Amino acid sequence: MTMNTKLKKITIYSFAALIIFIIVLVSKIYFNEFTSSLDGQIRDYMFKTRGEIKTQDNIIIIDIDEKSLSELGQWPWPRNKVAKILEQLALAGIGVIGLDIVFAELDQSSPAKIFKEYNIQNIEAPDYDKDFNFMVANTPTILGYSFELSKQKFLRKEALNIAAVIVERNKNQSQEYLILAQGTILNHQKLQESAYSSGFFNVIPDINGVIRSVPLLIKYNDQLYPSLALEIIRAAMQVEAIFINYNELGVESIQIGNTYIPTDRYARLLVNFRGPNHTFKYYSAIDIYNGNFKKEDIEGKVALLGTTAAGLNDLRSIPFESVFPGVEVHANIIDNIISGDFLSQPSWIDAVNIICVLFIIILTILLVTLSPLWANPFVLFIVSGSTLYGVYYTLFEYGLVINSFLLIFAVFLSVLIATFMDYVFEIKKEQIIKNKFASKVSKEVMESLINNEKGELKASTKEISIFFSNVRNFSLISEASPNATVLIDFLNEYVEPMSKIIIKEKGTIDKFMGDSIMAYWNAPVDIKNHATKALDCALKQVYEIKKINKLIVSNKKFENIIRMCAYKNIAPLELAIGINTGVAVIGEMGSELRSDYTIIGDSVNIGFKLESLCRYYGTKINISDSTKLQVEDKYIFRYLDFITIKGHEEAFKIWEVIDFDTASINDNLYKISRESLDEELFQYHTAIKFYQEAMFEDAIEIFNTLNKKENNTNDKIYKIYIQRCKDYLKEYPKEFDGVFKF
Repeated sequence: MTMNTKLKKITIYSFAALIIFIIVLVSKIYFNEFTSSLDGQIRDYMFKTRGEIKTQDNIIIIDIDEKSLSELGQWPWPRNKVAKILEQLALAGIGVIGLDIVFAELDQSSPAKIFKEYNIQNIEAPDYDKDFNFMVANTPTILGYSFELSKQKFLRKEALNIAAVIVERNKNQSQEYLILAQGTILNHQKLQESAYSSGFFNVIPDINGVIRSVPLLIKYNDQLYPSLALEIIRAAMQVEAIFINYNELGVESIQIGNTYIPTDRYARLLVNFRGPNHTFKYYSAIDIYNGNFKKEDIEGKVALLGTTAAGLNDLRSIPFESVFPGVEVHANIIDNIISGDFLSQPSWIDAVNIICVLFIIILTILLVTLSPLWANPFVLFIVSGSTLYGVYYTLFEYGLVINSFLLIFAVFLSVLIATFMDYVFEIKKEQIIKNKFASKVSKEVMESLINNEKGELKASTKEISIFFSNVRNFSLISEASPNATVLIDFLNEYVEPMSKIIIKEKGTIDKFMGDSIMAYWNAPVDIKNHATKALDCALKQVYEIKKINKLIVSNKKFENIIRMCAYKNIAPLELAIGINTGVAVIGEMGSELRSDYTIIGDSVNIGFKLESLCRYYGTKINISDSTKLQVEDKYIFRYLDFITIKGHEEAFKIWEVIDFDTASINDNLYKISRESLDEELFQYHTAIKFYQEAMFEDAIEIFNTLNKKENNTNDKIYKIYIQRCKDYLKEYPKEFDGVFKF
């Protein structure tokens, strides 16, 4: 490899690294939600790989489980039963009780309420709500409530008082980072007023429904509110103030006393989940209710009252599993804060992600270029595996969350692009030869030959649809051209769009012969409905010629040709197309020095003859009966003749293709209404029937009528049959089979 080649290769690889780097950054910036979701899914697998870890022993969950529901009845329970659970916990010396439940309505089962509704007086009835309010007020209970985070038709806009003082430090007043609530779902007023404090228990899943982070603060009506877990920690630490520390990118941390809780810029804590459900100690609510527990197991601890019962709809999806009690999410948050075992994405982590992405791209491209092609999958595996391990180690040893998806995406792109570039450099000469070959035959032929082990295409017999097209009056156009350059430019105006239509309709161009094009369908690869595709191609070309003619007329380069066409009253370009469907021999033909992939056979000759007969019949598209039998019923046909041609003694029918059956009045090839066309074709085919039955007088009468009709679609065919009928009337044939011999 020369020095220039090496320098060129280094330059190209450096440019490729820059492009990959830009692609990864664009993905991060413009598709952040999507890439973050994928990164979260990778991190979920890391949690499962790490497995369960030890929790703090001072957090317990009081579970409203199926066992409790079966004994105490369906939820909601009468408030006196919930009050008794709080009382039992308080008597056992519980430290803090957090309720992952909202009591938005008064107890409908309270005797006092029932007596009042039925106007029963002079009987003192128990008031369950009053008892419950009293127990909340006289136990270390933190109530739970919920915010409405999206705008809905009916929103409750109740105000809420909190015990905590929340102070914002270094906040940019022009921008709000905290989640904004739209409404509230609170405990009923008397209960809310009875409690020392309360906290919201909203958890917001990522885009794919998994809980990975939880907001610790939410803003509502310009007031800041703490989460249930955060308020439990504040109450347990017996501090009054909560500080929110901002930097230029948003929230940096939340401070309670001497504890700093790192969050993302929106004050959300990335939860370091301890394990699957029941990682924390669970007590059935009925056992607490009945006093069936040991006091020493409860004393001084944080208790969360919630539910795992499926029917109460407090089940979430977390990295470990898809069915996880919502109450245990709050337990994980409290445990994270108490143990100081946080996961964080500090503001400078984006810079780390960018540096890591750039390093990974350079390393991967370097390894790919130094390795043989067959080793590239191993490079992908090794670099990806090492990257994931590095992210895993950083996550659980240092609590830093690095975007693993961006790194793996960078590795994949680097291996893919570098492999492709390496491949290009290695087989450059072969690619040049392949491109040269592809310019001589169709793409399908080239691929068939490349995939053939012997590098040859053996001859085979196959049914195909053969297509021939020719420009009418080309000799006049040649004479009118001032020089060869103008003539070639004129031809290119026609050949280029015609070729594109053939290729778009999955045809194979066999050759160009001056102003003629030969193509075929269903070889070398099978093409479904090949006759229909050939006919679609023909009609689309005729329509395209109308557009090309408008461009040619406006091109001063062709003014001599345009002048001649105007004088002769002809269009600059008019097509004659012949299509036949039949069996042909297909394959590589020629010598070792020069060969071609082409088709030969009687069916090819018929296709060529059909194109040449367009001038005789005054038609644009002629097809054989074998083609008509295979095409879909979406065209307008005119029967032309029953003929034999030289070299093919067997008679066959031929047809004119007039237009698509769906052509509108204003956009068809003849600019006439469908009713007029149908009437003309009906009369014509009636005359043909008379002609075929040797009823020449009846036939000639209709042909004459059609020939005299203004705006008929083909007066030439009418004149042909008028003359034939006259000839047969002069010398009536003894045996008439309707066959015309050319």
